[in-house]
Amino acid sequence: MSNHEQRLNQVPRNPLSLMGRVYKHILPEVRAELSGWRKLAAEIPDPELRMQALASINTKQFHCQGGAVYAAIHQPERSVLIRLIVSYQTISDYLDNLCDRSTSMDPADFKLLHQSMLDAIDPRAEQQNYYALHQEVDDGGYLYKLVETCQSCIVMLPAYSVVQPYISDLACLYTDLQVYKHIDPERREVELLNWWSKQKHRAPQLEWQEFAAATGSTLAIFMLFLAASNVGLSDNDAASIHKAYFPHLCCLHILLDYLIDQEEDRLGGDLNFCNYYSDSETMLRRIIMIADSARNDVKLIPATPFHRMIIEGLLAIYLSDPKVSVQQEVVSASKRLMKGSPLSRIFFFMNSQWIRKYLYK
Repeated sequence: MSNHEQRLNQVPRNPLSLMGRVYKHILPEVRAELSGWRKLAAEIPDPELRMQALASINTKQFHCQGGAVYAAIHQPERSVLIRLIVSYQTISDYLDNLCDRSTSMDPADFKLLHQSMLDAIDPRAEQQNYYALHQEVDDGGYLYKLVETCQSCIVMLPAYSVVQPYISDLACLYTDLQVYKHIDPERREVELLNWWSKQKHRAPQLEWQEFAAATGSTLAIFMLFLAASNVGLSDNDAASIHKAYFPHLCCLHILLDYLIDQEEDRLGGDLNFCNYYSDSETMLRRIIMIADSARNDVKLIPATPFHRMIIEGLLAIYLSDPKVSVQQEVVSASKRLMKGSPLSRIFFFMNSQWIRKYLYK
């Protein structure tokens, strides 16, 4: 067994041990990290940038909490991984808010803003003026600080050079998606389809909106951050993780996110990939197929029980969201997806409800 396999086999193998570490270490440390970013966001001079930065932290903190589960292993790098995951996810959430509610629909503007996500994963990259094409420009150094924090954490991961090509691949796909999905609504579908035509050979089993959804997840990047903390990581290990997570597990993650956001996106005029299915039955059948494919994919990498918990946890977290109960079609879909749930998913479902009720106050 390789050092990589030995390290991953130390990851919690059952829901009780995983959630014990989440409550004891992950949630408090993520809360502390977000508290620091919230203070900096509150000091942003430009009112629009300040509003979007604060909103991204206050309404999307569960993204950081969920992502930081990958640091739920007792190792010296836990704090570094949490800091890295939280800062990178905070960039993602901030820019998503900024582009969703942007005064601009300029793809060049969105591309330059998201260059920060590419620079954040390259410790040798020099920062740029990411707001050069944006109307609001003065964030008081907020985005620079987020990028700098990511870079400073990355240099502390001994095997980062091994995972960097795979992380760069995922980050480039992510930034492409963010550019195309935020442009003029009359152009975005055409641009997304053109983009997919060049990429569909990578996942011919997926429909265009499913491939696009897969590119919108940061989970594979976070798993590769974790893997980079192992000095014995090989290129084959990194390639296997990339293949196990992308596209199916990443696709499941984002489709569930869009499933519960349908009404919110309809009111905001935002793109929602679930709306591109011919009917709800087709959508459910495809989501179930993608979840089954994800379960098969993670059998090919070490610590399979942990990755299975990630999949069941995703279903539980999203289907327990309060947004579900106010959308009748989503309630029906949720009941179908939860039918015959394994005990692990039910356990995560109950924990997700408890966290929202008592920890989000």
